[in-house]
Amino acid sequence: MRQIILDTETTGIDPRDGHRLIEIGAVEMVNRRLTGNRYHQFINPERDIEAEAVGVHGITNERVAEEPVFAEIADAFWAFIEGAELVIHNAPFDVGFIDHELGMLNARRGEPRLGPVADHCRILDTLTLARDKHPGQRNSLDALCKRYEIDNGHRVLHGALLDAEILADVYLAMTGGQTLLSLDASATSEGRAGEPQGLAIRRLSLSPGQLRVVPPDEAELAAHRAKLERIRDAAGECRWDANPGLPGGEASR
Repeated sequence: MRQIILDTETTGIDPRDGHRLIEIGAVEMVNRRLTGNRYHQFINPERDIEAEAVGVHGITNERVAEEPVFAEIADAFWAFIEGAELVIHNAPFDVGFIDHELGMLNARRGEPRLGPVADHCRILDTLTLARDKHPGQRNSLDALCKRYEIDNGHRVLHGALLDAEILADVYLAMTGGQTLLSLDASATSEGRAGEPQGLAIRRLSLSPGQLRVVPPDEAELAAHRAKLERIRDAAGECRWDANPGLPGGEASR
């Protein structure tokens, strides 16, 4: 399954008050593995950014003055997300802004019409998921990072791409997955714009005995078991346990 973990930054709170998108950040995940493909774009909102919003994300009018307007980036953005499941924290906020931008674009240009998002993408709201898993607790992105021991110390201000990358780690932790990057030797390691993306496997020709396997010592195994136990406590399950032959799993306890 192809999933897009997505976040946006805006000029203010409500598109019905004329507020616009100023940044979109998204990372691609296929079968619960981050592929290295991502979409990141600053946008000229064609209006001023509210001071309160600048205090949240740090993006000023001057920063986006020379960026393209939404109409110039809409088709590339739509091509990146169409047909995927969108994983978003507080999805109604981001989807509401995207649909507002698409609606204005469609009114101006007619065909081809883009959106609405829910007609072309499945939407998974991680805020709803977190509230179901942790009722009565704080479920902001920062709170979830602390709960699942995900490092977000570099997150001083909100930023769409950074928050999408952090949300990908949070989503995997909440849903029991631990794989972070897809290494596919058969795939070309290129993104949608032809830029190198992700990593590729380089195969080595080794004679038997050349590759030495060093088993973990007892201290390393103990640290490994403790980490798995923290994952079980936080997420309710651990994918490691599905492999009974691996050290530290339920079968070896």
